[in-house]
Amino acid sequence: MASLTRHDLSILEKIKDPEAGMSTSLVIDESIPRDPYITDPAQYSRVIERERAIISSIEATEMQMACLSSASSPLPLLSQYLDCVTRFDELIEEYPNYASARNNRAQSLRRIYGDGMLVKSTEPLKDAAPVLDPSASDEILISASRTILTDLSTAISLLMPLTPFASLSPPASKTLSQAYTQRGALYHLTAKRLAFKESKLRIDESRREAGWRIVDFEENASRDFFMGGRYGNEVAKALAVSANPTAKLCGEMVKEAIRKEYAVGGDS
Repeated sequence: MASLTRHDLSILEKIKDPEAGMSTSLVIDESIPRDPYITDPAQYSRVIERERAIISSIEATEMQMACLSSASSPLPLLSQYLDCVTRFDELIEEYPNYASARNNRAQSLRRIYGDGMLVKSTEPLKDAAPVLDPSASDEILISASRTILTDLSTAISLLMPLTPFASLSPPASKTLSQAYTQRGALYHLTAKRLAFKESKLRIDESRREAGWRIVDFEENASRDFFMGGRYGNEVAKALAVSANPTAKLCGEMVKEAIRKEYAVGGDS
């Protein structure tokens, strides 16, 4: 069997560490509009104030939940959370290209229904936060997951630079990072839950993810974590390689190939 060349080793190292192949620096420009689709400063201020008001309501609800005793019912607070989602619906209907609102609606729905919503399984998802509505029907979960995946994909497509050299405003970079990281987390936990016995996907058939296997979710999670890291999320950057099954395999291949190369050199 032919030994690996230096070029082969280089390729394997780049698969193991995809960031090594991304040499172009991110261009952040504070002088450009904070949102590429809402360029009028006064209009942007009005939109962001509405968004901040919704987020403040969510934070207040979270504070109330933190003070609940284990015996208390979370249903009244669930109603408050759903009201915030409705307010995001209204904001997005008025400004469909405002990526930040889409990112925040997706996060709110994940908080309500949990990161295990894409999989039907009797096994609990240990790494995920407790869900606010554990009794949601399959129909509700499929609808919520469709909204989440659409919102995150749309937010990414709205803000993704057309070229590696294009500039981003600080808020756009932050939202892009959050959207990639959110989707990566959802994919990553879906892959983990699919590994449980008798688990099956619970996704709208129109979604591309409906035909994915565990490895597809793992690989796409790794890509999303990498992109989340590229746009500013340090946790996502650290997760990018550890979540990638190909990288894990290639890491072992690189170590073995280098060991053999040194062994051959030692014999000469």
